Amino acid sequence: MTHEMLTTLRPLLAAEALAEAHGSGSEAGDLEQEVWLRLLERLAAGAPPHDPPAWLRKAVRAEARRSRRRIRRERPYGTEPVADPGRGPEQLVLGAAGRRTLRDAVRRLPGRCPRLLEALLSPQDPTYREIAGELGISQGSLGPERAKCLGCLRRLLAPEVAARGVRG
Repeated sequence: MTHEMLTTLRPLLAAEALAEAHGSGSEAGDLEQEVWLRLLERLAAGAPPHDPPAWLRKAVRAEARRSRRRIRRERPYGTEPVADPGRGPEQLVLGAAGRRTLRDAVRRLPGRCPRLLEALLSPQDPTYREIAGELGISQGSLGPERAKCLGCLRRLLAPEVAARGVRG
């Protein structure tokens, strides 16, 4: 596969993804990203497609089917899980302090991480699609971005959590 071939496939992929996106319940950009990933995996395995345009059309449809199945399985919570009624004032104060520490740490994160994690921690419980629209990034990028941000958050909170533990 040459750079020229990838350049010629880009408009075809964009058109195919746009055509399939609405019916699959996902965004065209997400479908494009998944198909490029599949193509790169094939190239890395040393198995380039014999007929790239035909392979590309089939790959877009396969990704659209995969997206439809995934959306069909996802269900939002009807209500919030029930809080433990046996919690006393001490547990409530400690929980509030922990949430405050978490929110403070989230605000200190670099780049887009504060906005992404604030959206994920929101009591309105937005979907990935809503968060992606709010942040202006593709839905498929949210998972890797979230993982990166959570790794930063773990490193940031590690000294604070370790300091509170019982020692000796």
